[in-house]
Amino acid sequence: MHAQTQCAAESVGVVEPQRAHFDAPLALKSGGTLPAYDLVYETYGTLNAARNNAVLVCHALSGSHHVAGTYAGKKNSEGWWDNLVGPGKPLDTRKFFVIGVNNLGGCYGSTGPNSINPATGKPWGADFPFVTVEDWVDAQARLADRLGIQRFAAVVGGSLGGMQALSWTLQYPDRVAHALVIASAPKLTAQNIAFNEVARQAILKDPEFHGGHYYEHGVVPTRGLALARMVGHITYLSDDSMDQKFGRSLRHDKPVFSYDVEFEIESYLRYQGDKFAGYFDANTYLLTTKALDYYDPAFDYDGDLVAALGRAKADYLVVSFTTDWRFAPSRSREIVYALMHSDRRVSYAEIDCPAGHDSFLLDDAQYHAVLRAYIDNIEI
Repeated sequence: MHAQTQCAAESVGVVEPQRAHFDAPLALKSGGTLPAYDLVYETYGTLNAARNNAVLVCHALSGSHHVAGTYAGKKNSEGWWDNLVGPGKPLDTRKFFVIGVNNLGGCYGSTGPNSINPATGKPWGADFPFVTVEDWVDAQARLADRLGIQRFAAVVGGSLGGMQALSWTLQYPDRVAHALVIASAPKLTAQNIAFNEVARQAILKDPEFHGGHYYEHGVVPTRGLALARMVGHITYLSDDSMDQKFGRSLRHDKPVFSYDVEFEIESYLRYQGDKFAGYFDANTYLLTTKALDYYDPAFDYDGDLVAALGRAKADYLVVSFTTDWRFAPSRSREIVYALMHSDRRVSYAEIDCPAGHDSFLLDDAQYHAVLRAYIDNIEI
């Protein structure tokens, strides 16, 4: 089944980001207002005449609008979900018009802390207002309006992107036919918030942070940001995957009794931290982890998720991974339970994948087969 389609799978090819400017102020959940803003986005495929084949892909913490394809003249520039989106892939761009958007507060071109604050003529820095999942969805809805899309065939996301997909069905229930909520949760646990706080403290206490206005000092809090990424990265992997990939391997074949890198896992974490600190913005990291912490659609319903999801009208696919301990399958089942008791149509798949939370980014055969089976049955 699908063998012919799978064999035909290919990249969307070379892509270019686009920019949309919005002059109308955006009221934020925090009580603040963003007077004007830009959203950077990419599209893949063709919007049909009925404008009903659009799919929005929402990114996770460190993701961006660059979901699929490559950039001209740049090596290793594949989009972060390139294995999923494209002709013949599970999210087939021969059928669907796929959109990726860099969230507000991001550092990939959309208005964020490193953008110029029109009131001061300097980068926003720490003065950039707090943004939430709901604010991102509101901004995405305005972009959909700009593109002439009244209703999405689907909104798809993993991790924090899954929270956005879920929120879309609650904030704009008439504008979403299907939601694919992958490796996500209805809200963070106390442990998850704790991990985020440790990561934030690493940044906030970096001497180069300068209260969030490091741009004006010509420096970057790379040490804090690298440490934050190291902490986060540990939680994205499973114990088994780390053991299989690194075990207790020593770089020098025997202990040298120093605080320098000895174990291969130490080398890997430092590499990941340093690489991340070289391209991501520290203020964006702070804002995004706080948006994760604050998300709780049941908060205004006395913690009753069934009541909160009672507004929804979409159909759902919820996917979890057995070794994901950061967003464990039990959290996905909370969403499934609440949807079932809200009389929503929901499919659930728990994928046996050893890679932990990062499984949602991988080209796992069972995972992609589940997505393909569901997406193939979306009618447009």
